[in-house]
Amino acid sequence: MRKISKVLIANRGEIALRIIRACKELEMKSVVVFSEVDVHGVWVRKADECYPIMGNPVEAYLNYERIISMAKKANCDAIHPGYGFLSESAEFAQACSDNGIIFIGPKPEHIELFGDKMASKVAMKEIGVPVLEGTDTPILDKQEGEKIAKEIGFPIIIKAAFGGGGRGMRIVRKGKEFSKMFDAATNESIKYFGKGEVFIEKYVENPRHIEVQIVADSHGNVVHLGERDCSIQRRHQKVIEIAPSPRLSPTVRKELYRVSSKAMFKLGYESVGTLEFLIDEEDNIYFIEMNTRVQVEHPVTEVISGVDIIQRMIQIAEGDKLQFLQEEIKFRGYAIEFRINAENPQNNFMPSAGTIKNYLTPGGPGVRIDSSLYEGYETPSNYDSMIGKLIVSALDWEGAVKKAKRALDEYNIDGLKTNIPLHREIVRDEDFISGKFNTGFLDSKMEQFNLSAQSSLEDEEKKITLISSMIKKIKENNLTTRS
Repeated sequence: MRKISKVLIANRGEIALRIIRACKELEMKSVVVFSEVDVHGVWVRKADECYPIMGNPVEAYLNYERIISMAKKANCDAIHPGYGFLSESAEFAQACSDNGIIFIGPKPEHIELFGDKMASKVAMKEIGVPVLEGTDTPILDKQEGEKIAKEIGFPIIIKAAFGGGGRGMRIVRKGKEFSKMFDAATNESIKYFGKGEVFIEKYVENPRHIEVQIVADSHGNVVHLGERDCSIQRRHQKVIEIAPSPRLSPTVRKELYRVSSKAMFKLGYESVGTLEFLIDEEDNIYFIEMNTRVQVEHPVTEVISGVDIIQRMIQIAEGDKLQFLQEEIKFRGYAIEFRINAENPQNNFMPSAGTIKNYLTPGGPGVRIDSSLYEGYETPSNYDSMIGKLIVSALDWEGAVKKAKRALDEYNIDGLKTNIPLHREIVRDEDFISGKFNTGFLDSKMEQFNLSAQSSLEDEEKKITLISSMIKKIKENNLTTRS
């Protein structure tokens, strides 16, 4: 067991701020590195120490040798990678260990295993976890891939073997589409992950996308923190996440928990992690991938379980035992997370950048904002478009949806375009309200949504104008009466 007193955060934005807050509560010092375009980031000011990394803004957070060097100079005991960037780099995790620095995350061998989608599928299959029919080895040859696809039977899906997040992924419904889609998937895979290998598996039409949060220590204790429904997606990118899933049968839920906990125990996994599954219309379960890092959507699990996932992640890295048993975890109510992205819904969701103006956030019971925005902040265009997360919670699903409507109507960000109008439409949709949604939800609904609806701030400004006019008339009448 090795105690941590100082943590370098190799990330930026809201997750960097989230980790800083966790460190403060654990009475640990926090250190951040930042690119030159992030010099005005609020997380840079909130950390105990901060150090710039000059050069390309994206590569600044990917240069692990430089980051480790800075961690050593700042006398840091550990590095937390957050999500994205180096969070799933086995090479980075091993380099931390080689330099006597604790990597706050899983062991390098587990990061490497689950970073290889095919190897992880084989490993899970051997343990007894159900997987989709498909290839077990990487494919680069188009003709070989087409032959396998015909054997599996269309529709199939082509996925990047060494990536995730919806990149390097193409659905093929007919044989004549295969060649074009194969090229598109491999080219995108090379662009985002540096490798063109893909794998092919049977495609499930409009499944539910359910993931299970796991927390495991180095003493053999594995605890699940329930499931999240991530079915509402656009272009394979998650838009809304919900805990627990509002329409999951008790039998399926129990089986998801069983296979997830069993798999992580058998593999000797340590740290937090998320197992992702597809569930078809007949309630068949298929493992698709494992994320060996904290998820963007971890707050909804924290809300319903009462467990601070970031703090547990740090304590596990110190060698501590989990502070709770499975039977001590009690879930309460529902939580919904809305990813707030800087993008223009009226222009095919193109990324948007600008200076934040009239920044008004919702509040009240059951409302949480995870964001590093502030009025006057200029959002850089170098990174992912997500600029914050709105999390709402209530004791039942109906209450959570009503709270979401209210909170989204209060939320206003001027100076750039956001996807808040999309969220406002989703929470008013009858299928969403009744919990009837799958991964095809947005594709089927998008044309029905009014994405040009005015913001609540515009309504308030009209009210202010009306009130001002009323006051003016009252004053004029008073003057007329006196004269």
